[in-house]
Amino acid sequence: QVQLVESGGGLVQAGGSLRLSCAASGSIFSANNMGWYRQAPGKQRELVAAITRGGSTNYADSAKGRFTISRDNAKNTVYLQMNSLKPEDTAVYYCAADLRSWGGGQSTYWGQGTQVTVSS
Repeated sequence: QVQLVESGGGLVQAGGSLRLSCAASGSIFSANNMGWYRQAPGKQRELVAAITRGGSTNYADSAKGRFTISRDNAKNTVYLQMNSLKPEDTAVYYCAADLRSWGGGQSTYWGQGTQVTVSS
């Protein structure tokens, strides 16, 4: 069974940093596009950052200059380094990945979400 497991969320003061990790496990042939989304209370889920297998990245305007997405293809893991955090970054952060399993097709998988809370 293919799944994504996230870690690294928590409570941090404004201006602080956090690093999120998301590891894909199971019968995975390849991990293609991977990304991070977030959803704040009362708001829609939004893209924070995405990265292709080749390393091309895309960021939301709110993340540019503060967040860095990276990945380790050998470990099927994606990371989100978040610096200069602001209270408005408070949200549940979700990992998403386009994974191709052995003997199967490609599907988009989601992690369970990890809470990030930034205090002012």
